[in-house]
Amino acid sequence: MASSKDRQRKLARAKLDRQQARRASKLQRRRRIQAGVGAALGLLLIVGGVAWLGGAFDSDDTDAPDASASDVCAWTPQSATTNTSLKEVGTPPTKGIPTSGPQTMTITTNKGKPIVVSMDTATTPCSAASFNYLAGKKFFDNTECHELTTDGAVRCGDPTGTGQGGPTYSFYDENLPTAPPTPAPSPSVKTPPKIAPLYPRGTVAMIGNPPGSNGSQFLIFFKDFSPKTPQYSIVGRVTDGLDTVAAIGRIPVVDNGSGAKVKPKDKIVVQSVTVSAATGATPAPSTSSQS
Repeated sequence: MASSKDRQRKLARAKLDRQQARRASKLQRRRRIQAGVGAALGLLLIVGGVAWLGGAFDSDDTDAPDASASDVCAWTPQSATTNTSLKEVGTPPTKGIPTSGPQTMTITTNKGKPIVVSMDTATTPCSAASFNYLAGKKFFDNTECHELTTDGAVRCGDPTGTGQGGPTYSFYDENLPTAPPTPAPSPSVKTPPKIAPLYPRGTVAMIGNPPGSNGSQFLIFFKDFSPKTPQYSIVGRVTDGLDTVAAIGRIPVVDNGSGAKVKPKDKIVVQSVTVSAATGATPAPSTSSQS
């Protein structure tokens, strides 16, 4: 028969074996959990990498604005209540405006053959769109060119003939000329080189009130003009009817009531203005919602 010491040793050995078995089971379970977590993380990294390569984290193109459908021109509302010289005609469209190709504007006056102007929609899309819109509204019909400016241009496009009138919207300058640098004097050159004028004869430009806030008023230059600082955004050039412009420039001027001798002695009436569609482009609609 086994002694009591032998039984105690067996019991202690069995207890130790059970403890070691429990420790081994816990360790094995811990390793399985760690392996599972590591596999899951690895899978997430693989899936995330594939999604990144596929552009899943890029911005949603469906929510991004379509550049081809974005607004071309921003028309700033002007209050006819604040300025009673303004005429309510709504606003031009902001989309579908031609931005390439020429447009032809024809200005018929009571002073000779029509004045034909070529406008480049690549450099002045908003000016051309505004002329197109206002011409469709007959905004310019039977209005007077109220001023022959001291800069050598006839000023038209104000139905009130005051210099304060226009539509109930405005837009910014978009094609201001750049003044060329003044050439340095050279002792070997007796006659300095001639610098091209910023506004050559036949130039058509917008004139805003205040400057940079354009509406419907425009200038047609019958003389070359070169200010130190460009003031008027160029809309186009006269391609036919320059003799009419020259004849207008020879009309005597009288006091306009404010002490400035700029009012034409003879009435210069714009009978109509028409604008053709740009070549190869869809014309901008001539109607818009009323504001």
